[in-house]
Amino acid sequence: MSEESPESLGEIKVGEWELASPEHELPSARVPHFGYALLFLLIAGLLLLLSQAVVLLPLMHGGSPVAVSLKHPKLLLASEGATYVVTLAVCWFVFPLLWHRSFLAGIEWNGRKALTLAAKLIPLGILSGWTVQGISSLISMPKTVPMDDFFKSTSDVWLVTFFGTLLAPLFEEVCFRGFLLPAFAIAFDWLGPMVRYVFQFSVCRLRGEEPPQHFVTFREERSAGLAPETGNITFRSLPAVLISSLVTSACFALLHAQQLGYTWAAVLLLGAVSILLTAVRVKTRSLACSVLVHGSYNFSVFLVLFIATGGYRHLDKVAR
Repeated sequence: MSEESPESLGEIKVGEWELASPEHELPSARVPHFGYALLFLLIAGLLLLLSQAVVLLPLMHGGSPVAVSLKHPKLLLASEGATYVVTLAVCWFVFPLLWHRSFLAGIEWNGRKALTLAAKLIPLGILSGWTVQGISSLISMPKTVPMDDFFKSTSDVWLVTFFGTLLAPLFEEVCFRGFLLPAFAIAFDWLGPMVRYVFQFSVCRLRGEEPPQHFVTFREERSAGLAPETGNITFRSLPAVLISSLVTSACFALLHAQQLGYTWAAVLLLGAVSILLTAVRVKTRSLACSVLVHGSYNFSVFLVLFIATGGYRHLDKVAR
């Protein structure tokens, strides 16, 4: 029997698999995976229902929550804002217990990178916002869209401006590029080798050949991402990153489809914006960077509106 090195202690090799023995089980380096993403969505969904019940139900009187929210946009924003803040607060304490690392480390926040690149990221967000607005002016939109209800009074517009520039980008980036993007990437990384194996196995059977006995997948790093020098190995293969980017961006665009009156050209354009945010997130390995670009993008939209309406004093000039 050959002498085992310290690095191989506690590991059992089976074919092309390398497994950790139970007494030396290694925690997964790759978070947040799909289970954690579903838990995040469950927490957010339950808190949204609770906040709407508290804020909107007393005003319903037989009407639907949607009708009530359109009549009281401030209450709707208050409900969503409370949901965002409480959800992030709950996640701040819950997920470190599951990940054995801080919440910011788990979602790969990396705020220092955002501060370092702020001079490039903020102009990128603003220029992309103006570009999208220019293209959107060529798209035929409905005469009225649900978002119009938030631009009927100056106080409502100011509230939407702060909400859309600060809180909404933060929560949406945590949701889509902090949880869903890595969750899909991790899922596709494991699903891809399995699909290839099933395909190769089927082809070999049809040809009467001996099918492969093992399929190769990614093996976790020994330190499992808990050591400072390793980090969270989230994005491991290019195909998984590309597919997860498209899926996440589609979900992001569809979430805003109602606000755009289901104008699919505008929804598609918003999907392209999501792909840009995803590229920033993956390239910089920093969720804070995509938050900064997202906030700058939204700010550019409100800046144009602010100038066009004379400081939100002439909202009748808002283009339909």
